[in-house]
Amino acid sequence: MAGKFIRYSYDQLNTFCMDAFVKFGFSQDEARIITDVLLLSDLYGIESHGMQRLVRYHKGIEKGMIKIDAKPEIVHETPVSAVIDAHDAMGQLVSHKAMEIAIEKAKKTGMAIVSVRNSNHFGIAGYYAKMACDQGLMGLAMTNSEAIMVPTFARMAMIGSNPIAVALPAEPYPFFFDASTTVVTRGKLEVYNKMEKPLPEGWALDKDGHPSTDAKDVLKNIVAKNGGGIMPLGGSTETLGSHKGYGYGMLCEIFCSVFSQGTPSSHVNVGGKSGTCHGFMAVDPHVFGDPEAIKAHFSAYLQELRNAPKADGQTRIYTHGEKEVFAYADRMKNGIDVNINTVAEMADMARYLGMDSEKYLGKVDVAGLESSYK
Repeated sequence: MAGKFIRYSYDQLNTFCMDAFVKFGFSQDEARIITDVLLLSDLYGIESHGMQRLVRYHKGIEKGMIKIDAKPEIVHETPVSAVIDAHDAMGQLVSHKAMEIAIEKAKKTGMAIVSVRNSNHFGIAGYYAKMACDQGLMGLAMTNSEAIMVPTFARMAMIGSNPIAVALPAEPYPFFFDASTTVVTRGKLEVYNKMEKPLPEGWALDKDGHPSTDAKDVLKNIVAKNGGGIMPLGGSTETLGSHKGYGYGMLCEIFCSVFSQGTPSSHVNVGGKSGTCHGFMAVDPHVFGDPEAIKAHFSAYLQELRNAPKADGQTRIYTHGEKEVFAYADRMKNGIDVNINTVAEMADMARYLGMDSEKYLGKVDVAGLESSYK
């Protein structure tokens, strides 16, 4: 059963999420932003950050880590920058506002950076980079997280997944890059755990710093801070560049927790407080010349990459963002597959909120499945 999926239409999942977040106490506009971030993840094929994250947000709200009535505050500001104290707000809401501020400033000054502290998980970083791209700007978004990355030569997680996302207009597809600085995200381990599958070699380390394929054990050790975690990009040794992934994670930390004077990854989700920090940048290509000429120049290079000689057995070279465009079109037309364990969590969440789960999810037999609500 763990590897089974149920397909739902975008409209079904959108209605469920909207109604659930309103039931939690968010306004319609707030629920729309949160839902939009979550569903873009599933539409792009990033299952780790879509519907399967709902239980995390419920737990955060229930424990008081996420404050529904939080009022984020700008605590420092210049024409090209801002620092926001989120005061434990929902990550998607303060992040959406932060990127709006960065975009507005960039349109006036050419570029802007906004750093956020005391927030919560914000979904996929690429959503916020895309916000700027959709308005003709280059967008950059980053976040730290609870420590899951084990630094090179260490055996204790000290840095988050710390993703970096960049989006820039191009034809026929925008450039869209969104990747963690760890080999994979914690969410990917959660997906493997739900499917009861062993992790691929080279992803994770046990509490003693040895390679591990046991998703449940690695996740347990991350939560308990027993040691171990996920490897940086490049693995656990310098031979294949572990120190580079470790360094990229630190670059993200600078934009997020250093500039905001917030909580570094090693102290995120400690003592009943999230403290997650984010970083956002918007750049108007106009400061470098004619935006349309820059876009055409970039588009020509991307096409050159697609036309490069293929390796034996390969028929296509993708540029970053193409697969997301295709996945989006497919899932909007044919529906989104949701893991049965996630469906079980959604059904229990509906009952917790006084919603009719069958109305949204249909009649689903979830007996015997693990649920975070039982």
